This record gives sequence, C-alpha cells and structure tokens, in this order.
Amino acid sequence: MLVSEIPLDSSALNKSMVNFSAGALVTFEGWVRNLNEGKEVIALEYEAYSSMAEKEGLKIIEEAKNKFKIIDAKAVHRVGKLNLGDIAVWVGVSSKHRGVAFDACEYIIDEIKTRTPIWKKEHYVNGDSGWVNCEHKH
Repeated sequence: MLVSEIPLDSSALNKSMVNFSAGALVTFEGWVRNLNEGKEVIALEYEAYSSMAEKEGLKIIEEAKNKFKIIDAKAVHRVGKLNLGDIAVWVGVSSKHRGVAFDACEYIIDEIKTRTPIWKKEHYVNGDSGWVNCEHKH
C-alpha cells in the first residue's frame, strides 16, 4: 500500500494491474461524499503516519494474496485535503476468477480502515469533526 499526497488516477492505477494470467480485476474507490451522518460535508482531510501505514498496508496485501490465492493486489490512500468527488482510497485486486477478487478487495479495504494509522477530519458547512481514526467497516 502507498500513501499519496497527489490525486489518484484510477485509470492509471487500473492499467498498472494488467496481467494476462488474470481473468478478473476488481477495484474499490472510496470517494469524498457530501453528506455523512446527517451533516453536510464540504471536504475531508487525511493525515497518516506514512511509513507505518505503508508497512502495515503491505502486510495486509500479502495476507490477502495468501488467504485468497489472488494474482496481485495494490492499494493507495490519499493524505491532505480532499474535495467532494476526490478518491480517498483505491484498491485493486486481480485474480483468475472474480469471486476471490471481490472477497480479497473487501478484506483489504476493511483491514486498511482498521489497522493503518490514518486519521480523517471531516469539514462541514458548520465546523469539523476533529481528527478521528478511520476504523469503521462499512
């Protein structure tokens, strides 16, 4: 897993997953949305302990490769200030068949959210959430 300060290009990330032995590519994009828990969101901000987050993210990807017998997996999480519609996190999984790719993709995003040192602040029309650990599985 990588931590990135620059906007994520899902097309380029998808292309980086091309492997002719794969029959499936499953991707997940977590976008900044305009409403959360009844509050109008205008932006998000992410902070990470990057070296730790990347190290733990790589462990998660290796676990997924072993557990689901996938061909490849990658993940990238943004840091900094993000606007509505920006991609906050991208996960890609290639495999011979789609079922294990879906399962591995879900496993990876859930584990990233619970195990990596990444914090989020939601900016609302009237204030912000303060820094919170991104640990919810949804």
